[in-house]
Amino acid sequence: MSDPNTPAHKPKPFSMIREFHLADWFTLGNAVCGVGAMFAIITYIQVGSVQHIYYACALVVAALVFDIFDGRVARWRQKSSLLGRELDSLADVISFGVAPALIAYGCGMQGLWDRVVLGFFVACGVSRLARFNVTAEALSDGGDKVKYFEGTPIPTSILLVLLLWVAAAMGAIGPNLWGGSVRIAGFTLHPLVLLYALSGSLMISRIRLPKF
Repeated sequence: MSDPNTPAHKPKPFSMIREFHLADWFTLGNAVCGVGAMFAIITYIQVGSVQHIYYACALVVAALVFDIFDGRVARWRQKSSLLGRELDSLADVISFGVAPALIAYGCGMQGLWDRVVLGFFVACGVSRLARFNVTAEALSDGGDKVKYFEGTPIPTSILLVLLLWVAAAMGAIGPNLWGGSVRIAGFTLHPLVLLYALSGSLMISRIRLPKF
């Protein structure tokens, strides 16, 4: 029986960082790329140089590379944790939720209805990741690997980012955005933003996709 007068164990400085697995560092790389993408698109909004859209899109692609490798490294090292899973979800929200929405805004989807749709997209991404985290054990059927996805994974938003990358290269941004704009109840909607509504809806759907 421990002595009640003995002082509680004091955690070592930076002990949380010391507990990170190798895969967790790849996950943090994912998050950093997502933040970099947001900085890049904000810079585009400030200075108007299209190269910053390219940087933003490229950084989201880089985030996807980190996201793929963190899972592979975890399986290779056979080391995973609840902390790692939460890190992965938070990084994915940044890189494949908030960053793509901000890129869309920077490319010209700035009407009130556009903002509503982009907010819906991010909310769907957050909800999808939360659902995955609480159901991961059931989806793995007692194993250590999820056998299928329920709803499309949030990294599929990379397709929207690539589309906007092409649009930027073709000059189809701002007032030249594909599909133009419409006025609904006095506020602007760019029809292109509805792809974000579709993506978000698929994320929170019950569609089952096998995980390879």
